[in-house]
Amino acid sequence: MAQHFLLSAAARSLSLAKVMRMTEDQAFDAFRSIRWTATDGDAVCPKCGGCECYTFKARRIFKCRACLAQFSVTSGTIFASRKMQLRDILAAIAIFVNGAKGHSALQLSRDLDCQYKTAFVLSHKIREALAAEQAASVIEGEVEVDGAYFGGYVKPANRREDRKDRRRKIHQTGKRQVVVVARERDGETLTHVAASEAEGVPFVLGTVQPGSVVHADEASHWDHLEAKYLTRRINHSVEYSSAESCTNMAESFFSRIRRAEVGIHHHIAGPYLSAYAMEMAWREDNRRISNGEQFLLATSSALAHPVSRQWKGYWQRAA
Repeated sequence: MAQHFLLSAAARSLSLAKVMRMTEDQAFDAFRSIRWTATDGDAVCPKCGGCECYTFKARRIFKCRACLAQFSVTSGTIFASRKMQLRDILAAIAIFVNGAKGHSALQLSRDLDCQYKTAFVLSHKIREALAAEQAASVIEGEVEVDGAYFGGYVKPANRREDRKDRRRKIHQTGKRQVVVVARERDGETLTHVAASEAEGVPFVLGTVQPGSVVHADEASHWDHLEAKYLTRRINHSVEYSSAESCTNMAESFFSRIRRAEVGIHHHIAGPYLSAYAMEMAWREDNRRISNGEQFLLATSSALAHPVSRQWKGYWQRAA
């Protein structure tokens, strides 16, 4: 039997121990090289784009020669106005990507010895940066679409006749929503959160290129896709897959979210479900590259992402 990729040496190119042994100067240089790759780590003014900058030796900040603006290596990024050391931010990203099924904020707060609030916001900032990558994506070719309920919970009774069908609206709390996935075979995974699976039809129409082959189950709302795509349907009450059609890759994605919901986060409902779904889509799409490459992708995305309007001052607003 072939060895699973995660068990191979190729999956391990990043050592958390090496990150934690970094000095703050080394972490600063790492941030510079990742953020300003095009200029070999030379600072670029986030305000005017000027490449000629003064360096302050007493403090790790820069001053643009053109507009005289002062800025740091995280200014204008999702880590702007940080209080955490740069090394700890790099460690947080490394820990985040190393979690094959996700990493809880509570565990991250213990790993970094910081408040739960800090770890919670930091994790969601990373998720926001990763989600920005798929915001304008479109997919084509062979695409599988499906939906599944996540979030909320109705505890079933012990006796069979008293058990609740959690798919019925009367037994839902309002927190339970559907994650609709459109997954390109050997390509990207895009997600959308809605109150019902039928509401995912416009999402599919807007993200899947015309002329694609769409695989879907027997649900009647997917009939609307037949006018725009060559659709291949699978009746799950008769068979799980066939030579013509299957949605196994979409189901595989749902199993990843389900494991994260049950075993890692436990509560991913409400306004946060979309962030967790997009995180799992990113993990699914990058599952065959090493943790070092994942680390660079996540860090580059975070440093290219502007200041978060959702998470900046989150606890002050939520208090």
